[in-house]
Amino acid sequence: MVPSGRPDGMLAAMRFRRHLFVCTHSRDGLGGKPSCAERGSPAFIAAVERGLAARWKEGAAAVAVTPCGCLGPCFDGPTAVVYPDGSWYAGLRVADAEAMVSHLLGGPAPRAYDWSDDGDD
Repeated sequence: MVPSGRPDGMLAAMRFRRHLFVCTHSRDGLGGKPSCAERGSPAFIAAVERGLAARWKEGAAAVAVTPCGCLGPCFDGPTAVVYPDGSWYAGLRVADAEAMVSHLLGGPAPRAYDWSDDGDD
């Protein structure tokens, strides 16, 4: 048996199809760097959660939204990352929430602020 109690080789189904992590780190006005919380990440998360709730029958139960600590690129915040695709986003605003909800439900990535594009299209 593996530590989870499942027999060896047995894989559990993934609970979430997509998982959005949004930086909500706050420096409370201290330090020289900006922070995502002061730039509006809590409002962005709330807007995404409202959008998912409104589209529940479209599969929103398979999407997780998780506030998290610093993701690194403080000067470009608010920042976020979507898994399992590994798409990174910067400069998020409440106005971007609907495009993000559509992406989380299987639509195209909102390319206007997608860091994942390597520019080799």
